[in-house]
Amino acid sequence: MNQTLYLFLDMMTGMVISVMVVSNTLLGQATTMGVSLIINHLIGLTILSFILFLGRKSRAINGPGRKVPWYLMFNGLFGLAILNLNYTTVVHTGASLAMASTVFGQSFCSLVFDLTGWMGMQKRSLNRTKIISLSVSAIGIIIMASGGTADFAFFYVLLGLLAGALTMTQMVLNSTLALYEGPIRASHRNFIGGLVAGLVFYFLFQRDATIVGLKTLPQIPLLLIIGGGTLAVFVVVSTSYVIVKIPAVYSALLLSSAQILMSLLIDYLFFDTFSLPLLIGALLMLLGMAGNLAADKKPKP
Repeated sequence: MNQTLYLFLDMMTGMVISVMVVSNTLLGQATTMGVSLIINHLIGLTILSFILFLGRKSRAINGPGRKVPWYLMFNGLFGLAILNLNYTTVVHTGASLAMASTVFGQSFCSLVFDLTGWMGMQKRSLNRTKIISLSVSAIGIIIMASGGTADFAFFYVLLGLLAGALTMTQMVLNSTLALYEGPIRASHRNFIGGLVAGLVFYFLFQRDATIVGLKTLPQIPLLLIIGGGTLAVFVVVSTSYVIVKIPAVYSALLLSSAQILMSLLIDYLFFDTFSLPLLIGALLMLLGMAGNLAADKKPKP
């Protein structure tokens, strides 16, 4: 598979993430965000377990079966932290600023991975063209932030940056884990970790609300219950496969811009709303990434 197909899959994943987020949010509003996380992980774990059972004799499904380093065993825990950080940031800063700070956190963290080769990523260098292109993407993120309606709260912006950095770190770790176990088995392990973390956290700190939310599930449409978890399988497996194949900063920019553009389309079609700063910001992010691609394709002297 060449780089163009990897980039296309990355962009498709970003679009799917937007639909998944809407589904998860609707389920969370009908129950609680804790119930949404638990149900989505249960659905995803069920689907992946079924795939592993059917493909138990397939090396493509089971992966290479290499010994996994201990620090890759706990990737599922990131999801719980990211969910709560994102929720807190949106509540205190508004959706636009929260999205912009998260995207910046993802992009900055991905750039660190590319420049240092940290966590098994291929080490890459910067040149003047790439710096200019990344600056264009940064301008896009700033324009996105300008569309926020809530007060600028520095502490909560930092939480948004942390959420973005954790998101990118989880994707890189998941992709690295996939090199040892294959994308399906690695995703299965991560869903187990996320489910255990969610059950422990929400039954310890939000027990009553979680129980009430679970009791309301029979009243909720089946498609809404299974939608988020089903889409999450595609997202986790695809990112596990793609992240190590292309520069991490490309993945961050593509996933984020595709997610924003799809969110704008969903808002326009179903909620009759539109945000020009988000559109301009997403397009500038894509333009900046295109500049990086052009720089990569230039023959080296």
